[in-house]
Amino acid sequence: MRRISNFLMPAICLLSLACKSKQPEEPPKPNIIFILSDDLSYGDLGCYGQEKIKTPNIDRLASEGIRFTNAYAGCAVCAPSRSSLMEGKHQGHARVRGNAHAGFRESLRPGDYTVAMLLQENGYKTGLFGKWGLAVHDQPGLPNNMGFDEFYGYLNQQHAHTYYPEFLYNNRERLYYPENRYHYLKDNYSRASSYDNDGKVIPNGLEGNAADAKNSFDEYCKRSLDFVRENKDNPFFMYLAYTIPHGPLIVPELGEYKDKEWDIQYKEWAAMISRMDTEVGKLLALLDELELDDNTVIFFAADNGLSSQGYEARYLKEKQGPTLSEFFDHAPPVKGLKGGSDDGSFRVPAMVRWPGKVAPGQVSSYIWAFWDFLPTAADIIGVNPPAATDGISILPVLTGEGEVNEHEYLYWEYAQNQAVRMGKWFGHRVSGKEVELYDLEADPQQSNDLSTTNKALAERIAKIMDDSHTPSDVWPSPGETSEQFKARLKEANVPERPNNLSLY
Repeated sequence: MRRISNFLMPAICLLSLACKSKQPEEPPKPNIIFILSDDLSYGDLGCYGQEKIKTPNIDRLASEGIRFTNAYAGCAVCAPSRSSLMEGKHQGHARVRGNAHAGFRESLRPGDYTVAMLLQENGYKTGLFGKWGLAVHDQPGLPNNMGFDEFYGYLNQQHAHTYYPEFLYNNRERLYYPENRYHYLKDNYSRASSYDNDGKVIPNGLEGNAADAKNSFDEYCKRSLDFVRENKDNPFFMYLAYTIPHGPLIVPELGEYKDKEWDIQYKEWAAMISRMDTEVGKLLALLDELELDDNTVIFFAADNGLSSQGYEARYLKEKQGPTLSEFFDHAPPVKGLKGGSDDGSFRVPAMVRWPGKVAPGQVSSYIWAFWDFLPTAADIIGVNPPAATDGISILPVLTGEGEVNEHEYLYWEYAQNQAVRMGKWFGHRVSGKEVELYDLEADPQQSNDLSTTNKALAERIAKIMDDSHTPSDVWPSPGETSEQFKARLKEANVPERPNNLSLY
């Protein structure tokens, strides 16, 4: 063997170091933010045609990225929609399949896998701010058990039906707000809030110290910005689960809508959405200030279809005239409401912004749903998603690079009803009845059932519905009677939790 002389060794070492220094640095992992609005209607944003409500910052997400016209939530109500988003599964497979008074039914469990876990396992700091909706205090589905390093907000969807709570959760512990004690918001679903001459709210029951009351939306939004600052040098995933504009209608101040000659609930609805938009603007400004803007992908969507519960009832009790939906003309271009099983029960506004990766100004009719987010996040960071996901990566749609995959169909179930979107076709089956079939291109309001003239397609969709549903131990199956389900719950010894907000 020939020996290398001591004379040559320093030169070889220097050459080796030079070669190493020329190796390209691995680009930083992109930050991922998912903003989920609660009960936002399809047409509440300027980028979707709204003219009365001002949303310049959310509109900016659309103008600087891609806006979708065929995006779908995980379900027709909040808790199961969030379950599909986090788990990457449609409602035939997801853990939580409805809003319930039984804590165990509304909680993720040990062994469930979330997008936060996937990102956490791959070096991401993970934070959730706002409404989790997939646990109560004595159940295992706490965000910190499900992949989130930091959590501040509401555990349970029912607890989130107040903007002035006595407490929020700071990770696993309750953080109390004594300023909010005695403030009861249930009446806000049936009567208007009070506002002073400056347009600032006087929360019910707190007239003596209203200025000290803490609005939960403001509190968890502050925490979310702190999370970004604290993790500016780390890749992070932030799930911003806003509670706005879900009822009850109340807002700290009416802002630019104070002097409008509108009824109060119109002012409140508009002010809530503009307040949310302002927070999106603060987030964008912070990302720019920290020089994180170009390396951050932001998803924005709503959690279910058009909501009329509570808001319309309150108005019609007080005065006849245009409903909230009629006044803002914010319904989707298809039939359906929150809690239903028509196309509009699931179709939501959605957009994605990623400077330098997603070309600005795009409007896409690509069909996708919440369970696609998990595999898309995996694709963004270059790892494989779990095999159990029902989703596909939409990254090629976002970036225009790579092969675009499409769903053969999308599947939902809620309250024992089932729905399928397959191309232009929409199949709908009420529990115990036959499939109805609609051509969404020709009949977006689902007024002409074509199942009898397209029997083969209707039968195919019925089979998809049958095959897509897997029984849940704590949720009813399509076609199951109430008595059968209650007997099953009793056999499984699933306790009903009291309807008491102090327990959540």
